[in-house]
Amino acid sequence: MTHPSNDDDQRREQQLRTDALDYHRFPTRGKIEVVPTKPLSNQRDLSLAYSPGVAYACEEIAANPATAAEYTSRANLVAVITNGTAVLGLGNIGPLASKPVMEGKGCLFKAFAGVDVFDIELAENDPDKLVDAIAMLEPTVGGINLEDIKAPECFYIEQKLRERMNIPVFHDDQHGTAIISSAALINALKVANKQIGDIRLVASGAGAAAIACLDMMVNLGVRRENIFVTDSRGVIWQGREANMEANKARYAQATDARTLADIVNGADVFLGCSTAGVLTGDMVKTMAERPIILALANPEPEIRPEVALAARPDCIIATGRSDYPNQVNNVLCFPYIFRGALDCGATRITEAMKEACVLAIAELAEAEVHENVAAAYAGQTLTFGPDYIIPKPFDQRLIAAIAPAVARAAAESGVATQPIADLDAYRAQLEQQVYHTGLVMKPLFTAAKGAKKRVAYAEGDEPRVLRAVQTIVDEGLAHPVLVGTPELVGGAIAAAGLRLRAGTDYTLVDPGTADATAFTLELLNKGDVDAVLCGLRGNVDTHLQQVRDVIGLAPGAQVLATMNALVLEKHTLFVADTHVNDDPTAAELAAIARLAAEQVRHFGLEPKVAMLSHSTAGASERPSARKMREAAALLAQAEPELSVTGEVQGDVALAGAGVIPGFTGDANVLVMPSLDAANIAFNLLKVTSGKGVTVGPVLLGAARPVHVLGPGATVRRLVNMTAVAVAAAAR
Repeated sequence: MTHPSNDDDQRREQQLRTDALDYHRFPTRGKIEVVPTKPLSNQRDLSLAYSPGVAYACEEIAANPATAAEYTSRANLVAVITNGTAVLGLGNIGPLASKPVMEGKGCLFKAFAGVDVFDIELAENDPDKLVDAIAMLEPTVGGINLEDIKAPECFYIEQKLRERMNIPVFHDDQHGTAIISSAALINALKVANKQIGDIRLVASGAGAAAIACLDMMVNLGVRRENIFVTDSRGVIWQGREANMEANKARYAQATDARTLADIVNGADVFLGCSTAGVLTGDMVKTMAERPIILALANPEPEIRPEVALAARPDCIIATGRSDYPNQVNNVLCFPYIFRGALDCGATRITEAMKEACVLAIAELAEAEVHENVAAAYAGQTLTFGPDYIIPKPFDQRLIAAIAPAVARAAAESGVATQPIADLDAYRAQLEQQVYHTGLVMKPLFTAAKGAKKRVAYAEGDEPRVLRAVQTIVDEGLAHPVLVGTPELVGGAIAAAGLRLRAGTDYTLVDPGTADATAFTLELLNKGDVDAVLCGLRGNVDTHLQQVRDVIGLAPGAQVLATMNALVLEKHTLFVADTHVNDDPTAAELAAIARLAAEQVRHFGLEPKVAMLSHSTAGASERPSARKMREAAALLAQAEPELSVTGEVQGDVALAGAGVIPGFTGDANVLVMPSLDAANIAFNLLKVTSGKGVTVGPVLLGAARPVHVLGPGATVRRLVNMTAVAVAAAAR
């Protein structure tokens, strides 16, 4: 772990530490929980869930073990297991201290692929005892993800478990890195116009990840005699005895070279799974034409991209960092390879399944980018080439690309106990699972970073604003413009103990005697700022009227409206209009729905609109039902490509597949007949189902990016809405 170099870095590190500890502690301790999937609301439910009803499920499984996949959660349950001997960036910190990492891995499994996880931290360093303990879990889970176990024991443990267990066992530190880096290599070679069988590859590092990468690359066509490896003792050469073990020895070469500088000379590919800064610009200058650099050390790579490109502008470089192009991130792989393996009942993960994963990832980077993906990553290069050789980690197409490829390979390998007959239907099913979590904000954060937009905060001395601004500055989301007097803003910063520096971290603008919101909106109109957040003080309606008067409607917009996002366990829903129009007409509702759908696309999602009512498909002739029916017809006429249904009841909109012909019951944009209905529904869901995880209100229809947040805005909402505003300004 790096140490701060000065007082400012120390304060920044301390703030990050405080925020991270609060995140893990509040409002619930830890990051995961176990939630029943069935109701337990009466005695009948209890008799079905437990005694006596549970006995029937037990009898079925005893008679036919395969039915455990039908009557229990085992077929969607993975154990993430460690002994804490090699935690990324922290080393051998032991099983208890590693638990936050394993919980985090469980969150990623669930968020990206809907896979449930038990995190299991074992206090055992003896490899054979660890194998025994893990093997005993086979009746409990459908798969094993080994994590943060040191080499060389990890090789032995995985091999023994694969031999003993009849479920998938996958050491992600090895194979996840190998899969993503191999996909990057395949595509980099296409860009560099080189053949995989001709290249000379140099690796820095010979741990679990490096050896797995090399094994995978050999399987894909790299010739073993063209691979040269270094570890902490230098080049791995035939006859060397120091710090050698069997997996390293497989890559020993008959060579007089002893240093990385010696062997990298003339190399086509550098693979780094070692430590920061080991590859220098001078070394890169000696590499072959159009060199490929996979610098995967985290958090600091073997060489920074700007250093490598300065030395060799023709190089293609990938790192493990999210702030550079071509991020090699295991989350591109492990949720989806397990998704495919579990769904086809695979007994193991074969080399063919891993290679199918490699090829699916590589092919996705070459595929034409869907408009929703492009909108989510506005301002970034998403065209196949030197800066885009692997997909973005939050590309929602990954699950539908990888899991079916893995399931097909499992069937062809003979390890699928429940082969998927209709892979097209399976792929369509997976596409319905996309973005049911808080990851919905990630594309907008990605779009905001590096956009360097100026966001003005009308209540610049408000403590919530200033705490949010500290995060915004630290994350590089925007350049804040604080509206307020120097005395009030400076005093509030000092009182909060923040690190914000006037003129460096933020710009201060004193409104004098002018109304703060009107003054800030004028800054936006004149182009002095790129976006505005306001409304933390005073009446929301007053702020909205000021937006109408000063900013006005965007070209083609008929109304102002607001939309709020709700992040629920199984859905991300967008509700409109929550704050502006009391009783909109059918035409206004259609206009609101169009604005909402456009905004949802910027989250990287395909909008599916439901015009909600107390009736479904003409069941009522009351005025509100007729209004929603007419609104749906107007919307369908105006945007025939948009998925829209209505009028429709709320339960049918979310889970009414088959009730309306052609409607799948998975709407994500819920347009309500009135402001009361929208606001009430949103707030009830927020408290009862959403755990307070919301985004908004997003103001729709304004000529420039401005959002009225309301007095109840939290620091988290301010940060999220800053990203929304900056992404809009960048467009």
